[in-house]
Amino acid sequence: MIKRFISYYRPHWKLFVFDMACALIAALCDLFFPMIAGNIIDVYVPNKQIRLLIIWSVALLLIFIFKAALNYMMIYYGHCVGVRMQSDMRRDIFKHMQKLPFSFFDSNKTGSIMSRIINDLMEVSELAHHGAEDLFISAIMLVGSFIILCTINIPLTLIIFAFIPFLVLYASKTRLRMGDAFQKTREEVSKINASLENSISGIRVAKAFTNSAHEETKFERNNASFKKSREFAYKTMAEFHSGMGFLTDFLNLVVMVGGGIFCYYGHITFGEFVKYLLYINLFLTPIKKIIGFIEQYQNGMSGFKRFVEILEAEPEPQSPNSIDVKSVNGAIKFNNVSFAYGQGKEILSEINLDIPQGKTVAFVGPSGGGKTTLCHLIPRFYDITEGEINIDGINIQDFTYESLRQNIGIVQQDVFLFSGTIWDNIAYGNIDASEEEILEASKLANIHDFVMELPDKYDTNIGERGVKLSGGQKQRLSIARLFLKNPPILILDEATSALDNATELLIQDALDKLSKGKTSLIVAHRLSTIKNADTIVVLTEKGIVEQGSHEELLSHGGLYKELYESQFKLNNE
Repeated sequence: MIKRFISYYRPHWKLFVFDMACALIAALCDLFFPMIAGNIIDVYVPNKQIRLLIIWSVALLLIFIFKAALNYMMIYYGHCVGVRMQSDMRRDIFKHMQKLPFSFFDSNKTGSIMSRIINDLMEVSELAHHGAEDLFISAIMLVGSFIILCTINIPLTLIIFAFIPFLVLYASKTRLRMGDAFQKTREEVSKINASLENSISGIRVAKAFTNSAHEETKFERNNASFKKSREFAYKTMAEFHSGMGFLTDFLNLVVMVGGGIFCYYGHITFGEFVKYLLYINLFLTPIKKIIGFIEQYQNGMSGFKRFVEILEAEPEPQSPNSIDVKSVNGAIKFNNVSFAYGQGKEILSEINLDIPQGKTVAFVGPSGGGKTTLCHLIPRFYDITEGEINIDGINIQDFTYESLRQNIGIVQQDVFLFSGTIWDNIAYGNIDASEEEILEASKLANIHDFVMELPDKYDTNIGERGVKLSGGQKQRLSIARLFLKNPPILILDEATSALDNATELLIQDALDKLSKGKTSLIVAHRLSTIKNADTIVVLTEKGIVEQGSHEELLSHGGLYKELYESQFKLNNE
């Protein structure tokens, strides 16, 4: 873990070395002050050497000014190292997340992931800067002050250092409790972030159902857990700091008493006693820094551990021999395909289906039969448990993910749009598309006229997830970006459900133009929309129970006929 953390220093080693050099010189500057102060008390003042007193006072002033400049560079460039490392970590985690399977996002809440990327890495950044710097300065100060203290009086120095093991023992004992406490706090922060993200996203639903009080209760439950874990963390922190504070104060007392006795018996001069007191303070400063570092280390490394957990999540499995297929014709074949989510119940079992190039196949049947799941297997959003899916005779496992998904376009009932403008969302279908291509796609999707009526036209901001648009407008926007992508295989998952008739006609017209000459898979509950499909597949928990054209299935008098007649009856009522 530590080795992996240190690896993030490598790209910024020059700036890091500069920061450490400044820290070294600043630490040496601190070691000069007690030495000069002792000489002033023991030599220059008693001997009335006013000239040397002024010279060394000016020298100290220049040292302080130089040290202030060094501190400025340490604070600025040291934080630059930390924030650049944080940026690298955030880049790595975001890049890795693009390779993670859908199952990862099914199991991890958005708010929790965001907490790891933002809050945790902020603490890691602080550790990256202050941790290394404080340890380095502390080492210099401890070694330097110990050597100089020994030159003043070895027995007194050994007495003082005999108390150090007690400091280390206490720090080690409380360190583990602090680590557990901070880890628990981070988990609770993730939970409260996830709860908050969920509540804000669903604020309209909560208001519609007048469930604000229920949402407040849910939030307060998570908030109370966070408060409890945070209070426990502060309790362990208080034990740590108060205990270490007492031990360092006791060490100061030992120095005061011991130094006074040694001075009284003439083993050291009064100036050396003052010098000793000053050096002891220099010696205690790095100890306090180490105490602070232990707390920061626990905080930062618990965040880094959570960061690494995402980096170590298994990416989507891709064969090293995968081929980059630029374009396909669109013939799809399912051979004994079975699928289950994780260790759960099997959703699809031994599915065999042949979809010729350029044909339209509709999937119908009761909810839970696996229609959407089957369609999600083609772009490998999930990997099949058994069997094989081929496109143009090539196993989809042999495609690279990018080339496979580049040849497939999906329109779903729940359209996702990015925050930004209408133009940005259409252009997402082909980032390199020209202005003419984007306008043409918009016209083909039957949304151009609507856009031109808006005050800002294509520069209109649609809000988070397109909240400022109606369901039909969002559907047509998603279809426009598919026109730009222009894939040979289309998956239309409930693309026209829950829309009024006029809007459905507009979208159906756009989909007809989009589907022309393409292999199309349609998932539909409204059976009137798929009567013209080349093949209709009736899918239930038992698998494919019927398939054929609309007329063929009606003549068979099976499940399809029951579904169709029940819908027809409801519509007439």
